[in-house]
Amino acid sequence: MPKHSSPRRRGKYALDADDLEWLDSAPVDDGPPVGDRWSTWDQSTPTERGPKPHPDWLVTELAAVDTELGILKTGKEADVHLLSRGVPDTERVCLLAAKRYRSAEHRLFHRDAGYLEGRSTRESRMNRAMANRTAFGKQLIAGQWAAAEFGALCRLTELGLPVPYPVQIVGTEILQEFIGTPDGYAAPRLANVSDDLDDLWAQLVAALVVLAREGLAHGDLSAYNLLVHEGRLVIIDLPQIVDVISHPTGPQFLDRDARNVATWFAAKGVASADPDALSVLLQSEAGML
Repeated sequence: MPKHSSPRRRGKYALDADDLEWLDSAPVDDGPPVGDRWSTWDQSTPTERGPKPHPDWLVTELAAVDTELGILKTGKEADVHLLSRGVPDTERVCLLAAKRYRSAEHRLFHRDAGYLEGRSTRESRMNRAMANRTAFGKQLIAGQWAAAEFGALCRLTELGLPVPYPVQIVGTEILQEFIGTPDGYAAPRLANVSDDLDDLWAQLVAALVVLAREGLAHGDLSAYNLLVHEGRLVIIDLPQIVDVISHPTGPQFLDRDARNVATWFAAKGVASADPDALSVLLQSEAGML
């Protein structure tokens, strides 16, 4: 038998030095009984959580655990994972999409320069690091992308726009509503949809008008970052959202978004999809004309 199979006691509560050494070296398992990690809900502050009231389907109990179910999408800046958050031995469970921005050594911000104008910090050291793309600078950029996307999701949710509900942000991980079926099948992208396009076009124009009135453009809008779920169009991938008033090239982003989506719908036979007309409409709603 090992010298200390359990702590030795000389008195009612007395422990000697060997006993304390044994306690220090004893393995400690703080992980959940099932799943991959405890829920990270308590690791975010109220300002790092989605708008209230939180939806009924969202599991916020601290006894919940997160279980990884696989990768939904890989990208150059971030990967999106499917996550199940639930309270063991209960029916309280929800599916979440976990968007995780890549670590500095694996990240390729291939399109960040134009979007990051206007997002500089007050510290020149940080601005230089981001401009020079040092490892520290890339980590700062990742934090800016994540914060920008989470802030955009919160703002657009409050405006009633069709975006995934933003659950929380912890570091460079954004947890948001999973758009898909209860058994984990993601909703298709607009690029893969051919039915009810006239209605989907009308939904998109209505959403873009609201965005423009707020002085915003998606910044990278296409048929590949729009989902279609049960007849509803949902806008995703918002880290590059642009303030078209303050950004030096804001009008160009707004025009490009309009032309990208209108051209796609027009090519699919939607008669009312006119790239020029949508661009003028959005610029007018944004107060540029």
